[in-house]
Amino acid sequence: MDAEQAGERLERELLILTRHREMTAPRRLHGGDALDRSAYVLLNRLEVQGPMSVADFVDAFGLAASTFTRQTAALLKDGLVERMLDPAGGVARKFRVTQKGRDRVAADRDRVVTGLADVVADWPAERLSRFLDDLQQFNTDIERLTGRPWPRHPSREAGSPSR
Repeated sequence: MDAEQAGERLERELLILTRHREMTAPRRLHGGDALDRSAYVLLNRLEVQGPMSVADFVDAFGLAASTFTRQTAALLKDGLVERMLDPAGGVARKFRVTQKGRDRVAADRDRVVTGLADVVADWPAERLSRFLDDLQQFNTDIERLTGRPWPRHPSREAGSPSR
């Protein structure tokens, strides 16, 4: 199989994976108390990276500032983030996760982790380890090509418990 054929197969499998992810998202399973996808992603990023400004979000995600202005306004309104002065002395205000935001993202993460654990519960340890290593390498290669690395939470790497 050459890279083009692999790309075609990956495209299809990622499309299906994305669909499965949407079907098992906490919001879909547990109704209105769960975070929407964008809030879940932003809160996870803030949790791992620490305080970020709208410009930091733009650099990290490559989307328009208006997208993050709208998303952070909703997070502020819901009390999931708060504004703070830049600890490095910069002019821009930064956003950080509140305790309420940490609690909400942790509850949603627990639901996602439980669902994913159910999927792989019968996989042999070697297969699971290989899959996770390959998936992380795939993501790392995308990050390298886009120039947008995603910080990993050290306590969640290499099979460490998330709590």
